[in-house]
Amino acid sequence: MMTEDQYFLGYRSAEWERLREQAEDFQPEAAWLFDQFGRLDGKSVVELGVGPRGCLDELAARVGPDGTVIGVERDAESVELARKFVVDRTLDNVDVRHGDARATGLPGDSFDLVTERLILHNVPRPEEIVAEAVRLARPGGWVAFHEGDRVGQVCDPPAESWNRLMEVTQRYADRNHINVFIGRRLPGLLRRAGLVDIRVRPVLYIDHEAGHPRRLVLADFAENLRDRLISSELITREEFDDLHSALRNHLADPGTTVISHLYVQAWGRKPE
Repeated sequence: MMTEDQYFLGYRSAEWERLREQAEDFQPEAAWLFDQFGRLDGKSVVELGVGPRGCLDELAARVGPDGTVIGVERDAESVELARKFVVDRTLDNVDVRHGDARATGLPGDSFDLVTERLILHNVPRPEEIVAEAVRLARPGGWVAFHEGDRVGQVCDPPAESWNRLMEVTQRYADRNHINVFIGRRLPGLLRRAGLVDIRVRPVLYIDHEAGHPRRLVLADFAENLRDRLISSELITREEFDDLHSALRNHLADPGTTVISHLYVQAWGRKPE
């Protein structure tokens, strides 16, 4: 079993780089989501689980010099990377803090917007993060999540390497109480946490051109988990390496089409 609350995908340097690329890739979706809350000039915002970057630059531009953005991250090295990102981008209205998204230590009923992206389907006990986000929002403020659901993740033509690594990573997630199908539960989680005026938007990508990093998500996830999958005796080292090599070759083939996770953006308002 993994240590409690260990992030599903680990903290390899390659994962940090993938998260940076992901931030660029998802920027239009982040912009669309934040547009739903109107002008944020002078507002206070919290982003939970920022990793090495998150949406800090997008949020900083929206709140302007009179607003504040607080980023919260539990991994110490990711905190340092996020702080460097803030300095490099001269984001003077952003403060990155080392803390747990389940218990941030920030004052409750205080923030105009609380947001996160792709944490819940990588950790156990996601409802505790939702509860903390709702606690932080001021009455009348907004809570917005962008989460994944593995339901739509397929490739064509099918490949045994894809199917087997999907199976093994799924078994690992189940063993460690991580719900990789959390996206479908997101509206209900927000509703049960007490939010109202809940809205939902689905996002799906179909990548039919070789070379896009999004095509490699399963291969990257499996590589992040490699040592844990082997030590958990879910797969042998030899089988993993053979499958992983075969999968990367399959995904590099321009004849392969990859359909992403279903991504679910859901947001709601805290009652006044």
